Amino acid sequence: MSVKFQETTKTKVTEAATAATDAAKKAGDKSEDLSHKIGQYLTGGQAGKGYLAAYLKQLQTNPLRTKMLTSGSLAGLQEIIASWLAHDRSKHGHYFSSRVPKMMAYGALISAPLGHALIGLLQWLFSNRSSLKAKIMQILISNLVVSPIQNTVYLASMAIIAGARTFHQIRATVRAGFMPVMKVSWITSPIALAFAQKFLPEYMWVPFFNFVAFLIGTYINTHTKKKRLAALRKKHYGEGRSNIGGGGPRPSEGY
Repeated sequence: MSVKFQETTKTKVTEAATAATDAAKKAGDKSEDLSHKIGQYLTGGQAGKGYLAAYLKQLQTNPLRTKMLTSGSLAGLQEIIASWLAHDRSKHGHYFSSRVPKMMAYGALISAPLGHALIGLLQWLFSNRSSLKAKIMQILISNLVVSPIQNTVYLASMAIIAGARTFHQIRATVRAGFMPVMKVSWITSPIALAFAQKFLPEYMWVPFFNFVAFLIGTYINTHTKKKRLAALRKKHYGEGRSNIGGGGPRPSEGY
């Protein structure tokens, strides 16, 4: 009797384990199927009809237009994400401020054409040169010529977007921010360029650098907004303390 009971128990345990294994396998297959379908939908698989394939085709057939659309979209998205991370709302209480279309215009009409011209020139100078010496020279020229030009234009554009209208205001903004921005460029640019040299075709360089700039720009923009908001709150709280009993202003959550 006990032997039969043990055998029955073992059989049930084995059946349960088998069922659990089959269920896990089916779930894994479904998960792999879903991942495969998403990947195929984005890249197009072997047929080359996905979103990524379509984007790469446009990048080769209409390079400047595609780069302008990419850069403009990323610049606008950067401003929205930075505002959200810093809790920097407009006077209407949302994160879509007047800076968003201005940043999109900067990305599409200034940053993308400038990057297209400068990186195109850099690639032309070092075309058919793949030696280690040529790659190092390309990195040096990128950091000592291309990056300073791009960063100067970026800082001047940000000054105008922020409200600067005179040459002296723009120059003061560029002089104050040039070296901090260049230090970030000197750290990230060699790594990004070395990666592009090794793994990316030349027509993918500008979108890749735009994406790197998007990540760095979002971080810097968020940090700058947080500092500005902290300074505004400190100023208003200071005024409030100096006017205790006099109904001094309180800091608004909309800053």
